[in-house]
Amino acid sequence: MHSPQSTPVTHRGVLAIAVPIMLSNVTQPVIGIVNTAVVGQLPGAYYIGAITVGALIFNFIYWGFGFLRLGTGGLTAQATGRGDSAELVAVLMRSLIIAGIAGVAIILLAPFIGRLTFSLINGSEEVESHAATYFYIRVFSAPFALTSFCLIGWFVGQGRARVAFLLQVFLNLTNGALSLIFVLGLGMTSDGVALAALISEVSAALLGLFIAWRRLREMGARFESARVFDRAKLIRTFAINRDIMIRTICLVLVFSWFTARGAQAGDVIVSANAVLMHFFDFAAFLIDGFALATETLVGQAVGARDRARFNRAISLTSIWLTIAGVLTAAVIWFCGPFLIDLMAADEEVRATARTYLFWAALAPLTGIACFQFDGIFTGATQTADMRNMMLLSMLITLAAWWPLEQYYGNHGLWAAMIVFFVSRGILFALRMPALRRTAFS
Repeated sequence: MHSPQSTPVTHRGVLAIAVPIMLSNVTQPVIGIVNTAVVGQLPGAYYIGAITVGALIFNFIYWGFGFLRLGTGGLTAQATGRGDSAELVAVLMRSLIIAGIAGVAIILLAPFIGRLTFSLINGSEEVESHAATYFYIRVFSAPFALTSFCLIGWFVGQGRARVAFLLQVFLNLTNGALSLIFVLGLGMTSDGVALAALISEVSAALLGLFIAWRRLREMGARFESARVFDRAKLIRTFAINRDIMIRTICLVLVFSWFTARGAQAGDVIVSANAVLMHFFDFAAFLIDGFALATETLVGQAVGARDRARFNRAISLTSIWLTIAGVLTAAVIWFCGPFLIDLMAADEEVRATARTYLFWAALAPLTGIACFQFDGIFTGATQTADMRNMMLLSMLITLAAWWPLEQYYGNHGLWAAMIVFFVSRGILFALRMPALRRTAFS
């Protein structure tokens, strides 16, 4: 296996990783739009609600397993930096084992997950019935969906982001085409949309496994069971994934708390906040591409024990992250009024969203450091620091929230969210000297 040490870190190299990831992220909402448009042709508004509820369940479950992509990416990048093809095989196999076990567990727990979720949502009888049909069909794709998470992290960790993008496009196109065939062609309903998702997720995982097999064969890499099941490395893999999972749960809790507090302020506030958070979500999709480029390049530098390459990777990705943050903030600020009118018909919601537009534009700017440090610490596999910094920043945010919201209302709620981003950035920065010592000791 050829080590990337001889290839200099350049702006073009950063973009070669970031741009396909950005395009891949942007295509992800397409699957929801297509499915909504398809079932929207059916008589009965409850079909759209059912598909939305069913998809929301899977989005929440799979968000919690995002560690499979991040953890695999960091370990793969380090193995790539060392030029260790045997470890590259082992990293993938360990991740696939975890994905398989987790996917089977989701299937076995499906009755419990379904009952709990539908009792909390408490929708109409029609919505719940069709959402349950969707859920209990699509759930059998869980091992394959989690397999795709591992494969995407594995390809990105090697700097092969284009493969990850192609897999995502294949998934979306297959899903959309099959939804059209099953629902509009064969007269199926929510079961057709679920079957389309199941087949497309299975197909994308199998295609990814085939490409990975071809890649390993080209490198002459061989499966070594002793290395795959090495006790110390298995423990390390589980520890990394555990830390990232805790970090992700904390992140979900903070954003859920933000939504819940907005809901308590009334329908207009929660609707305006939801519109503005869509702007931040879109910015995060774009900025995340450079965060993953940071993870890949930093991980390869740490694996190669190349301090100069490490510093160069951070320097160049910092430039691009800043550019992405400034551009997305500018788009939100200058195009925000038009986009608000496009997304909301209610005049009171429109006026309220404009009142808080400043905070939505500020969020990507203050979040730049968070994305950058997430990439650095994941690439260096210093995930315990990621976990601890996230827990501390969550506590700081909750401490700041009460007086801010008490005195400034929804402005204070948004200010607390900015505190969350800023505190994470500061805490990560304080841990950087320790990371450098550990990575290059």
